[in-house]
Amino acid sequence: MTNVTNSIQQKRWLKFKANRRGYYSLWMFSIVFFIALFAEFVANDRPLLVSYNGELHAPVLFDYSETDFGGDLDIAADYTDPYLQELIEQQQGWMLWPLIRYSFDTIIYDLPSPAPSPPTSDNWLGTDDKARDVVAGILYGFRVSVLFGFAVTIISAIIGVAAGAVQGFYGGRIDLFFQRLIEIWSSMPSLFILIIMLSIITPNIWWLLAFVLLFSWMGFVGVVRAEFLRSRNFEYVQAARALGMSDARLMYKHILPNAMVATLTFMPFTLSGSVTILTSLDFLGFGLPPGSASLGELLAQGKSNLQAPWLGLSSFLVLGVMLSMLVFIGEAVRDAFDPRSSY
Repeated sequence: MTNVTNSIQQKRWLKFKANRRGYYSLWMFSIVFFIALFAEFVANDRPLLVSYNGELHAPVLFDYSETDFGGDLDIAADYTDPYLQELIEQQQGWMLWPLIRYSFDTIIYDLPSPAPSPPTSDNWLGTDDKARDVVAGILYGFRVSVLFGFAVTIISAIIGVAAGAVQGFYGGRIDLFFQRLIEIWSSMPSLFILIIMLSIITPNIWWLLAFVLLFSWMGFVGVVRAEFLRSRNFEYVQAARALGMSDARLMYKHILPNAMVATLTFMPFTLSGSVTILTSLDFLGFGLPPGSASLGELLAQGKSNLQAPWLGLSSFLVLGVMLSMLVFIGEAVRDAFDPRSSY
């Protein structure tokens, strides 16, 4: 049985690789996401390492005060301050900086022109209207968007699979009641309801996650419900029930693996939709708190500063490429799990 399962998984992987767009998109997305996941080591206004008095310090990981480097004030060390840099140099010390010397919230005071300033050798994609580096903002915003999308997708899949499993396995009045409830709830204008809710409270990442989950889980119910309705009368399911297996174990052990095929196929598209919702809310001003790393806020700045085309173009290209890669990955997953394929 294990050999048969491994053979099926290998053939699915080969079918996934046969879709070149999806295969290369997966590699590109994985590399960019890995870099964004450790954005503090790529774009930061703190050095990676500082040598002082023969000792190594890691400001990227730990907080140090100015007194740790011979200063007079017990305040957080500002490594861009010439005074602190001179103190470190006096002790034959050195600083190892990341590739980009700015974080997403770093205010740059020595710009060659008023913000938003055009691209330079220091700011590769220029700065926004708050004098923050665009590349750093994109890198951190990409991480926030994708992690938010992953959280929405995973939790939505758990809720949707559980609801669809109960509906499809038991049927009858339970299925009828839940279907009418889902039909009413799914007919609501979700984006408008999200805007109304978020205008009442002070939004943060957890409120956004909770409100988006109110609607996103329903996309998984239909495919899982259909699989459970189809599989609950199979002979091996009836045999397991006759042997006394509980309903919960029957659903988990014998029917859920078949339903997971459709669930996995649907997940990349839910991920791209979640990223789009977060970007839309940020663009409209109902998303993350001001000052957060956000691709939607960068799009809004591009709209408000038409004289700075690098803002709108950079954020549009990042979102366009990211969502295209997720769609291509979803198409490749769909082809790999296509039930019409022979294994």
